[in-house]
Amino acid sequence: MQDHSTTFSTLIRQSWLLAPPIILILMAGGFLMANSCTTIGAAVQGDRLARMQASPQYHDGTFKNSLEANEPPLLKTLGEWAKGGNHETPEQSLPVITRHRGDFEAPPKSGLRITWLGHSTALIEIDGLRVLTDPIWSDRSSPVSFVGPKRFFAPPLALADLPPIDVVLISHDHYDHLDKSTVQQLDARGTRFVMPLGVGAHLEAWGISPKRITELDWWDAARLGELRIVATPARHFSGRSPVMTDRNKTLWSGFALQGKKHRVYYTGDTAMFPGFGEIGEKLGPFDAVLVEVGAYNRQWADLHLGPEQAMEAVRMAKGSLMIPLHWGTFNLAMHSWTEPAERLMVATESMGVPLAIPRPGQSIEPHNPPAVVRWWPDIPWQSAEEHPVLSSGLSPEETPKSVADAGETSQSSLTSTQ
Repeated sequence: MQDHSTTFSTLIRQSWLLAPPIILILMAGGFLMANSCTTIGAAVQGDRLARMQASPQYHDGTFKNSLEANEPPLLKTLGEWAKGGNHETPEQSLPVITRHRGDFEAPPKSGLRITWLGHSTALIEIDGLRVLTDPIWSDRSSPVSFVGPKRFFAPPLALADLPPIDVVLISHDHYDHLDKSTVQQLDARGTRFVMPLGVGAHLEAWGISPKRITELDWWDAARLGELRIVATPARHFSGRSPVMTDRNKTLWSGFALQGKKHRVYYTGDTAMFPGFGEIGEKLGPFDAVLVEVGAYNRQWADLHLGPEQAMEAVRMAKGSLMIPLHWGTFNLAMHSWTEPAERLMVATESMGVPLAIPRPGQSIEPHNPPAVVRWWPDIPWQSAEEHPVLSSGLSPEETPKSVADAGETSQSSLTSTQ
């Protein structure tokens, strides 16, 4: 049975992909009445604003992508959301691996271990340090607790069981990446937070000390012992207001981790853009690339990668192993929830990029990754040919052949029916 509350709130969540027309103001009214607004965060001002204004990415009051992102067509996108998709959520329990603090007492023998905890939350143990990406332990990805996209499974590792964390990376301020409740609980441990420009305003509004907040522009770096953390460019957007009055008022990014012996790249949310090659040249090669692969659609192909482009991004960034994130946890698009994994399985055969698809809670040591085992159910999904996701503004060299061929097939079919 369809969860109408989830569908409605997901529509609002994804309507942030669009220009903020008056209809979104009406749709967001319920949120504004029910929410105290503290979950939304705070506007940037003072010295923080001055630093943002000095950024090369900041123009005319907002941050800009290095490669312009086209806005999805409003009516067509809303029409697709109203129609809905199929198999968007699991119908049975998933094979989650339950983890405990004791599982992480002994460091990885290889010096690098990555544990997927759901969506874009991953525990990266790298050269003696523990790094946590975009932590969300809440039941819903939403500004309120009673409605919004709901988790497919409980977190494999209870927040109370999480081992000591050296640093938390936050890629941008969307609700499925910046979760107030989780951040406040991590703050109680004295955790350090690193994020793009402007995002710290939200954390300070929630009581986090400015001393534990580090904000970076693209290519800026922070150090934690022998670990160098570099904020990397991405092609996305930001904002937490249901009516998007704060759209692109804070920056978005990925992160490259350069340890004493190992390197890991987390893309954050992004569409395809030439910067992946530059990231690979300047900061790679990487033992593993954690890349977003889900919540895509051809209507917003300039905001998310899709599986095939994600694999090409890993190749461009000189990644030795691809680990997919941003899928299998929340319903944020119309595709089958298993489709990202299925399309990755097809793409790896033609593109030759080594791939690991961990179960929720599974740990992987990239020097010896396990073979991919289908832990998800066999349900219908659309191939790249049936639903190509191709970002705009790319050169032929930056376009995966499977995606380009699919796009040409799709366009030929469209032309023949007109």
